[in-house]
Amino acid sequence: MHNPALAALGLDWRYLACDVHPDRLREAIAGAQAMKFIGLNLTVPHKLLAVDIVDELDESAKTWGAVNTVRFEAKDKSGAWQPLAKLNPDDIGELRSHGFNTDADAITRSLRMDLGVQPLVDARVLLLGAGGAGRAAALKLASEPVAELFLVNRTQSKADEIAAQITKAQVEGRFPFTKVTVGYPAGTVDLILNATSLGLRPGDALPLDEKHFPLTKATYVYDMIYRPAETPLLRAAKAAGCKVANGLGMLLYQGTKALEIWTGQPAPVELMRAALLKNVYARA
Repeated sequence: MHNPALAALGLDWRYLACDVHPDRLREAIAGAQAMKFIGLNLTVPHKLLAVDIVDELDESAKTWGAVNTVRFEAKDKSGAWQPLAKLNPDDIGELRSHGFNTDADAITRSLRMDLGVQPLVDARVLLLGAGGAGRAAALKLASEPVAELFLVNRTQSKADEIAAQITKAQVEGRFPFTKVTVGYPAGTVDLILNATSLGLRPGDALPLDEKHFPLTKATYVYDMIYRPAETPLLRAAKAAGCKVANGLGMLLYQGTKALEIWTGQPAPVELMRAALLKNVYARA
């Protein structure tokens, strides 16, 4: 999605994909900085590791505890830090890496725009998964705030850690109050959100135990997985009468925000959406 967008913005840039082992992440970021890359996107498992590697953390990265976007910056002639995109290459001196998180806002934007969950405030949400994606989703939903948030994870201690982090943020006044429970809810929920990897492979089991919570008790179901387009969870949820959406919108919106961070220009959202549909699902 980025290369067509860069062309539309008239930028002579190129977005590349590189495999980096987690043990070499620090070297990779330093190398990109030395080569004067404009920025980077990071995916799992690098998002959590980068928090302790980049030179500066944006408030978004501090709040959500993960970095998925890096912008390289340099001091201008007045000594102020500026994105490399704004500087003449000959004027680039001291460099630094600046970490951002565009995932969290992308989650709630996609829930609203692609699934039609309105409003998130006062909703009851069952969140499946407590890894990096689940953690960001839980914190973002708690900040909205949703009325009740139920956390379910294969390893309960990870869900307990997220619940404790939300409670601490509430006590410190950083988050408004939302009731957080570890375990399946009683009664119905407005939304089930899958942040696990179950559904990526053919034959994967559902990420929730329908003996504890049947899908008929949910109104909306959102799966962060976007390939395949319809996971077993979404297929079952659709059959149960739920309104469903996959994670393509989240991928789109985190990407559009990252592009705006790098370029300082509004992202061509619909052009980027069309590029994703073409490349991910081979749609014209």
